[in-house]
Amino acid sequence: MIKGFSTGALAKNDFRVAIDLLNNSTANAIELSALREEEVKTLVDSIEQLRLDRFDYISFHAPSKLSLINEEELINLLRPVIARGWPIIVHPDVISDYNNWKEFGNCLCIENMDKRKRVGRTTSDLEEIFFRLPDATFCFDIAHARQVDPTMTEAYCMLTKFSNRLKELHVSSVNTQSKHEPLTFEVLLSFKKIAGFLPANIPIILESPVVPNKIEYEMDLATSILYMKSIDKKNHILESVFNY
Repeated sequence: MIKGFSTGALAKNDFRVAIDLLNNSTANAIELSALREEEVKTLVDSIEQLRLDRFDYISFHAPSKLSLINEEELINLLRPVIARGWPIIVHPDVISDYNNWKEFGNCLCIENMDKRKRVGRTTSDLEEIFFRLPDATFCFDIAHARQVDPTMTEAYCMLTKFSNRLKELHVSSVNTQSKHEPLTFEVLLSFKKIAGFLPANIPIILESPVVPNKIEYEMDLATSILYMKSIDKKNHILESVFNY
């Protein structure tokens, strides 16, 4: 079981704090988050000094929008990450020239988007993107898919259409303002509808903004529904949800 958190969810402005928190947890996966473009250089330059040895899976989240630097500058900053072979999670609306990103090969991991974005929200959107980037992999954000289509039909279509590209799973709740939140039972029930289509070896990366003493609880909630593991019988709320 591969599970962990995005550093940005645990410590928005301090990836070192987030890494320390995860080093003291049962997490064996981590996503190094540089969602704001001014964070990229500092994070990339710090990689050699970071305590990452305990993690079986490491990915890197590129900025969600560009205004201070251009696309070519971002790619240059990310080259040391490509050299390590880590998946680099990219929002498709950051891409303007697809040819620039082909050098990433299968390290380029395209994430499906929430309702705010103009591209990448649906299976057909992603099909066009992967046609242009044939070696790219897929980061499936299950909360984004649920927000776009609460029936989870779109989520099912994405998983079945791009199963051979699936590299990472983003898990959280997403509110009406498209902000990530901790998991709720209503959200977990929706996720259960497609849990059977998720390969057991896909890394789960939580994007839920939780306090340190809730890290293990949040990972347990996610893995309980997505990996269908046994439920703690002392937790009657969980038991009733997963037997729904």
